Amino acid sequence: MKTAMKKLAVWLLAAFAGMCAPPAGDQAEVLELRRVWSQAPHNAFTDLARFRDRWYLAFREGSAHVSPDGAIRILTSADGERWLDAALLKLEGADLRDPKLTVTPRQTLILSTAAAYPQGSPQRHQTLLFFSTDGRDWSKPVPVGDPNIWMWRIAWSPRNQAFSIGYSTWGPPLIRLYTSKDGIQWTSLVDELLTDNFPNESVMLFDSDDIAHCLLRRDKGPMTALLGTSRPPYRAWEWRDLGVRLGGPNMIRLPDGRVVAAGRLYDGKPRTSLAWLDLTEAKLAEFLALPSGGDCSYPGLVFYDGLLWVSYYSSHEGKTSVYLAKVKLPTATSPARKSSWMPPKKY
Repeated sequence: MKTAMKKLAVWLLAAFAGMCAPPAGDQAEVLELRRVWSQAPHNAFTDLARFRDRWYLAFREGSAHVSPDGAIRILTSADGERWLDAALLKLEGADLRDPKLTVTPRQTLILSTAAAYPQGSPQRHQTLLFFSTDGRDWSKPVPVGDPNIWMWRIAWSPRNQAFSIGYSTWGPPLIRLYTSKDGIQWTSLVDELLTDNFPNESVMLFDSDDIAHCLLRRDKGPMTALLGTSRPPYRAWEWRDLGVRLGGPNMIRLPDGRVVAAGRLYDGKPRTSLAWLDLTEAKLAEFLALPSGGDCSYPGLVFYDGLLWVSYYSSHEGKTSVYLAKVKLPTATSPARKSSWMPPKKY
């Protein structure tokens, strides 16, 4: 009798587990992976945008990871398979680094980058913006922000206001929050947003009710990433430790409300990975490591036609090259919860 009851209990547990498990095969999967560019000695630091029904992929190419000849290559494609040269942006006497692509509410494409100057120059870095209406012809570089404050990535709020967090590359460590109404004229909103443990690379996104979230890299102390949250007017922020080191961070909100974060993870071996970011619990959970290793990361993210498109660079095949992955994401088992954690109302 006891044996029969035990067998029944085991069967019921197995059946219940089967009912709760996701459908077979419903896992994140790389459906397609292609090496897009490897022509320069070093090809790295990517970003990806969908603009006027075409794809645009930007990255730095140079003779090394850090070298005085860094230039920004921009490729374009109608289908994501055949890529053509669109532009090559250079600046005499400077290494152009870490391009980021942003589509403005008025359908202009902005490329932001930092000019790194040689030792002995009056300044170490200057953030520059290039503007284009077709992805091929670009304006002259427009300096924005402050010298030696590297504005990392631009995000637009639901009110069509632009924001960018810059970090100090010279002097005391700090991050500074900038804002703009048009993406051209920028002013400082918070001069010292955070100063501990060398905060630097970041990405922001906004909820429909204007709550802002920031995923932030740190490179001193615990070296773990932080999740920042703020209400308008974004002068006061609350920061929570994610407990995971993350390089080259990026994130995107899916149509179903889930948030995917991406970047370089360091535990075990360095790799470019995708992770679920829980904005309420401040937890980061890796779910897919992309084919990568060594010198890698700095992903661009676009959700299009039911797939997550990810640009990134990696040296796992020997030469540091630019890759593009199309990723099928698992179906949400329940509707994504809107973040219930709210920062205090203090300004």
